[in-house]
Amino acid sequence: MKKTLIAGLLAGVAVAGAAEARDQIRIVGSSTVFPFSTAVAERFGKTTSFKTPIVESTGSGGGLKLFCTGTGEGHPDITNASRRIKAKEVETCAKNGVADVIEVKIGYDGIVLANSRDTGRMSLALRDVFLALAHEVPDGACESADACPMKANPHNTWKDVNPELPDVRIEVLGPPATSGTRDAFVELAMEGGCKTFAGIKAMKKADKKAYKKVCHTIREDGAYIEAGENDNLIVQKLTTNPRALGIFGFSFLDQNSDKLQGSTVNGVAPEFEEIAEGNYPVSRALFFYVKKAHIGEVPGIAEFIAEFTDEATWGPEGYLADKGLIPMSDAEREEWRGAANGLQNLSM
Repeated sequence: MKKTLIAGLLAGVAVAGAAEARDQIRIVGSSTVFPFSTAVAERFGKTTSFKTPIVESTGSGGGLKLFCTGTGEGHPDITNASRRIKAKEVETCAKNGVADVIEVKIGYDGIVLANSRDTGRMSLALRDVFLALAHEVPDGACESADACPMKANPHNTWKDVNPELPDVRIEVLGPPATSGTRDAFVELAMEGGCKTFAGIKAMKKADKKAYKKVCHTIREDGAYIEAGENDNLIVQKLTTNPRALGIFGFSFLDQNSDKLQGSTVNGVAPEFEEIAEGNYPVSRALFFYVKKAHIGEVPGIAEFIAEFTDEATWGPEGYLADKGLIPMSDAEREEWRGAANGLQNLSM
């Protein structure tokens, strides 16, 4: 009798657990992709019979870490990323049973260095950005890998970096190390300026590890201020501190163009057309990743992919373009739509 009672209780718990299985898509990841993903989630909830997906902004690195922890209802179904997944993250996923992952490229974005419209627009070269924010900078000409001594960054003002820039203290609000925006900024802007020095560029072949350390390490003396994963918070802080610059995705500048202005980089303004045509030097691709094992287990995932990759969503006249997403070319969209809706596995 006692065994029967226990068995009955366990059966009841199992039934209750099944009844409580998640029926709502859970999405984590990039703060840059967050507004696009949220817009699609809200449209999806209104136009289908599925519940509106839950979208959280955790940063690209944080999102991929959560995504790769495992499968099952306690783990997210989708993660957004403002950079491509890294090989070591794919390995972590596989070790934790997340073997089949679908990669969806959604479009492009520019990383802007913006400031308040209450002050002058900055005109920066990539070299200026590196010299302003690097942990170490060349101490002299830096003409070869063997003749490029480095020193701790001594620059306090933008004028110290470049005599043509204003005599204003360097103060840049930006994302933390877990952010895909930070990863892309370091690779595109910092490294882009770093390799304008012949000696550092030569260092890449001689000692790649040393080269990466020089080009990718941001100073920690207060000139660069980590402002968290919330890009809206950086936007708010710039309105109260007109002398500071902020680093975030183009869509946030686009949505706050009445208050903020983007700096030109190498003479190119961060504008929709310039990013779309590949002229703006600090631009990157945006992605989301789907856990294939969850399709069919959590309702609506395949349908959500179809909504995101619909022309009315991500096309040139789609509602995401209105929010600042830079669409891919017609051919790229067709290729990625086919792969995404065909549920093709990620290929590195």
